[in-house]
Amino acid sequence: MRTHTSRKHPHDDAPDTAAEFDRLAHLPAGAERDAVRRQLVNAWLPMAERIAGRFRNRGESLEDLRQVAALGLVKAVDRFDPERGAAFACFAVPTITGEVKRHFRDHMWALHVPRRVQDQRNRVRAARRELLQTVSGRAPTVAEIATRAGLTPAEAMAGLEAADAFNALSLDAEQPGSEGGYTLFDGLGGPDPALDVVIDREAVKPRLRRLPERERRILYMRFFRDMTQRSIAEDLGISQMHVSRLISNSCERLRREIMQDAA
Repeated sequence: MRTHTSRKHPHDDAPDTAAEFDRLAHLPAGAERDAVRRQLVNAWLPMAERIAGRFRNRGESLEDLRQVAALGLVKAVDRFDPERGAAFACFAVPTITGEVKRHFRDHMWALHVPRRVQDQRNRVRAARRELLQTVSGRAPTVAEIATRAGLTPAEAMAGLEAADAFNALSLDAEQPGSEGGYTLFDGLGGPDPALDVVIDREAVKPRLRRLPERERRILYMRFFRDMTQRSIAEDLGISQMHVSRLISNSCERLRREIMQDAA
């Protein structure tokens, strides 16, 4: 019968489950195999929870991290082959850690960032943390970070920019130091009504030039000089009613021509 080499494990309470894994490997699918599988998962669950604890305070609840780590443990139990002679822990630790890291990569980014840039972000983050311990009185430069991380300056810059994509602020978030609940949304611009006026004026210009001279003059005095109809009538020596009729007819003509062109 094959003997298992005893190895010191970094987890003090690492269970001795070599016999159970041997048994699991030779059991057919069924209730007995499921029971042994559950026994192995429960035995190694404390280790999975400790691995999850290493990733706390990174924007995800510890309970969710434990569930992800438990999923990684189940995958490790299902994929482990005791015939290869390695200890289960040597296989399970990287499997569980990889599952947790994959969770952060796939679910925790506020914006979609390619994996390549995510990797650059992680390398830049680690390099910057190391440089902060060696340079004093200033922040490390992009060139220094790139050299430490083994990246080009452009890749290091992309990694720095990607760091802002991991977390996003809500538009309803109150600005620090603001009074009266001033939020990010309050600082956003909106549609400028003056833009519509510009478009309308450009559409009207060529059609104004085709109006008779008197109609052009009346519209200019009314809408550009803000004169009353009575003042226009006195200036031109005609009745106010006539001025009103000319303004209405001219505006209707311009509106009709613009609508026809738009159609």
